Amino acid sequence: MKKLFLTALMLGAFTFGYSQSDYYNDYRRSITDVNWQTVAAELLLTPQQKDQLFSLNSRYNDYNSFNRVYSSNPERWRTTRYTEMERILGPTKYAKFKNKYYKGQNPVAVYNRNKNNDTRYNHVAKKAKVYQSNKAKGKTSHGNKGKAKAKQK
Repeated sequence: MKKLFLTALMLGAFTFGYSQSDYYNDYRRSITDVNWQTVAAELLLTPQQKDQLFSLNSRYNDYNSFNRVYSSNPERWRTTRYTEMERILGPTKYAKFKNKYYKGQNPVAVYNRNKNNDTRYNHVAKKAKVYQSNKAKGKTSHGNKGKAKAKQK
């Protein structure tokens, strides 16, 4: 019984750790996908704004520092980061940043949508759509043969 409990505990810990690292990877990608020197130049940021922005970008350099803050609610990083960024840039410069890098959409919504569009499971969703459309049309992969013969008689 102890072995079963320990196995379940370890499996749960690894699964939770993996999902946490996905959030950290999104966080790091939100920093590395943007050339912040270009952003600072295009938005004509003051030296103080640049310092604050670069400090925000280097706040969690490793997974452990990120996990210490966001372990209980890892999705919170999006709201925290972009609220802080809006405070640093100001509403008009933040809107310009958002329009250029996120096509005018809320960055939090973009990352939430990306989280829900996990490529590992896209094939399952496609199969489910095909099955649902076939089911709506009355076609299924099993059970129709007998019904079709009964209708012919």
